[in-house]
Amino acid sequence: MITNAEARLAEMGIEFPAAPAAIGAYIPVIRFGNTVVTSGQLPMQDGALMAVGKVGQDITVEEGVEAARIAVLNCLAQIRTCVDSLDEVTQIIRVEGFINSADGFHAQAQVMNGASRFLADVFGEAGRHTRIAVGVSELPMNAAVEVVVWAHVEDVVQF
Repeated sequence: MITNAEARLAEMGIEFPAAPAAIGAYIPVIRFGNTVVTSGQLPMQDGALMAVGKVGQDITVEEGVEAARIAVLNCLAQIRTCVDSLDEVTQIIRVEGFINSADGFHAQAQVMNGASRFLADVFGEAGRHTRIAVGVSELPMNAAVEVVVWAHVEDVVQF
């Protein structure tokens, strides 16, 4: 299955970011067989955290939605380090979203829709996935969101 993800990103006018470096003692992405899994990605752009604080207190739901979109784009940048092209992604399997939530905030699913809709825009039907959206009391660097993506990729043909 060809997803044309790279062409869709270009049509959307999205500059593909460099994959962010790990901020701890872990690897940011791993491939095992046909599965690629990212570590948690924050809403980083050009080395700066773009959304800080608790959603529902320090930032709005709309800002949280945009933060989730930025974080999932960083997940795609990580995946691309394991494959020649995002067109090799045959299915986004799972998205895990962690939202730095204010007390009483219950719109975590709405925030994660920013990531889910973006993946559907990029991969079409192959971007539909299972998902969790969890409210947490704190995230690294006081980030508003953290996102993990699991993707299935084509077999590598070796001669």
